[in-house]
Amino acid sequence: MANESDAFCDEVHIEQLEVFTVIGVLEHERKGLQRLTVSISFWPREQTRDMADNVEKAINYSAVAEETKRFAREQTVNLIETLTDRLAAHLLKTFPIRRVTVELRKFALQDAKYVSATVTRSASVD
Repeated sequence: MANESDAFCDEVHIEQLEVFTVIGVLEHERKGLQRLTVSISFWPREQTRDMADNVEKAINYSAVAEETKRFAREQTVNLIETLTDRLAAHLLKTFPIRRVTVELRKFALQDAKYVSATVTRSASVD
């Protein structure tokens, strides 16, 4: 039987996917879609060794990316923390994943490369 540290060893990662959403507290931020980037790491319920190189058993990372873009586009929130949390919960409900880490980057400060929020969430039932 696998111990807890082995349970999340098979990871898929999407780095800096561009998404567009209405986000921010200030009025000028909420006038249109803003570009953000999201990085997603997810741990499938099915371990790699059990997939036998069968694409039907894998999680389609293109589908995860498209769902992430769609979800972000349909949201209107004040805080990147809120969107990050909602996206993580949505991905856990939508795909057969055990755990997800989502980092959302917003380019809001002139003298900083970006501001980010990161959450890690696990499915309540495996």
